[in-house]
Parts: sequence; structure tokens; C-alpha cells
Amino acid sequence: MSSHPVGVHVGSGLTESNEVEDGGVLARAAEVDAGAVQVFLADPQDWKAPKPRPDAEQLRDADLAVFVHAPYVLNVASTNNRIRIPSRKLLGQHATASAAIGAAGMVVHGGHVTGKDDPTAGFDNWRKLFERQVDDGGFAVPVLIENTAGGDKAMARELDAVARLWEAVGEFGAGFVLDTCHAWAAGWDLATVVADVRAITGRIDLVHLNDSRDEAGSTRDRHAPLGQGTIPVELLLEVARTADCPVVLETPGDAASHAAEIALLRSALA
Repeated sequence: MSSHPVGVHVGSGLTESNEVEDGGVLARAAEVDAGAVQVFLADPQDWKAPKPRPDAEQLRDADLAVFVHAPYVLNVASTNNRIRIPSRKLLGQHATASAAIGAAGMVVHGGHVTGKDDPTAGFDNWRKLFERQVDDGGFAVPVLIENTAGGDKAMARELDAVARLWEAVGEFGAGFVLDTCHAWAAGWDLATVVADVRAITGRIDLVHLNDSRDEAGSTRDRHAPLGQGTIPVELLLEVARTADCPVVLETPGDAASHAAEIALLRSALA
């Protein structure tokens, strides 16, 4: 039986005033019998630095694998100084805040360049991010880069782009998050995706196990509950088995549906 935890994204578990909401993350994890959770530490569409969490000690002490998802607005690959520089700063702040709650890693999207920019500049900017952090003592938690669904000049949409990204950042210990919906949308072969990714990165640290509302190669990032989208459910479960790492669901649904998905996963991984 796999010893790796399975769980679900639970948002932040905090009210707007930064108080624990209805038992918070731990209560939500217990409700669905999750062994892992993924949380936001601040509004994912905002540039504000995360505040200290009142439940930090409880999260550190819990028998729970905690992952943090960095804000969606971050784009450390950008050639626009007004985006790249604040992105670097906020990523460091989120890493520090992630360490404060005992997070196993911090997920961040690969980002993109735009217009006439050469993608090489984006890969270089990722390398510079890690070089700067080495000079500052490194990130407080592992940085886990997630593959993305679309974008012509994205750093982690195509497998050959991931290869170029890993040439830039692999030596710094960057981790990889495999999102099945994103991979499906980008046209990757889910039957071989684990081997394909490992041949490039040497690792998969976390799987976002999501079905897709759209057909393969659509470039559309629209998640569906397991078995209710266009990806054969056995194909999804085989990705989880083969990856042999923690799995987090980012599927739409309520506590009952998430509990059922987690139970399905545990059974498949047994």
C-alpha cells in the first residue's frame, strides 16, 4: 500500500479578518478524511503579503502533509520589471510563511513571457530567481513548479519547455507538480506522462489529480470531479499509482464528493 498521503485543496481556512473559520483547515481535512491539504496563504489574485496564521502551530503539529499554493498573479518569468520583481519578492514572502506552518512545499505556476519576447528570457529569469535566493540562503521551503494548460510562450506547458526550464533550475533542487488536467489540456499523453516528466526532471513531488471538462489538447484549464470529465478515471488513477508521491485533488465539489474521491484514491493505491 502506498504510504503517500492523499488529500484536497481547502482554500485558506481563514476569514477575511485572518481568524480561523469554522475549525479551519484541520476541520476540513478531518471532514473528508484527508491526509494532505493544499492551502492559500492570501488572496491568490492579490499582491498582498501573507499574514501570520493563528493556527500555524496546530498545522505544524498536525499529522497532515501541508502544501501551499502561491498566488496566481505571480510570474517570475516575465520580462516586465513591474511584474517580475514584485513576483520574486512575494514568492519569498510566501515561502517564509509556508515554513511557518510546516509546509512540505510551495506550488507555483511556471509563468510565461508575452508579445515578441524570446522564451529564453523567461527561462533565464527563473534561473536568476534561484541564484538570488542561493545568495540569500535559499527558499524557506521547497519550490514546486507546476505544469500549465495553455499559453504559447509558457515556461511549463510543453514537455520541451519543461526540459528547457529544468536546464535552468534543476541544479537548484526545484521540485515538480504534475497537474493531470493541465497535462491533458496541453496534449500530453497521460499513459506515459509520469515517465516522460521524470525523464526530464528526475522527480515528481506532488500530483494535482484533476479530471477535465474539456477534450485533450484543448489548452483549457477547467477541472472536473474524478470520473465526471473527459479523462478516463482509470488513467487518472494510474497516474497517481505510478507517480508514487502525495496527491492533492483540486476538483470542484462539496465535502461528501471530496471524501468519496479520497476513498476511491486510497482504494486504488492500496
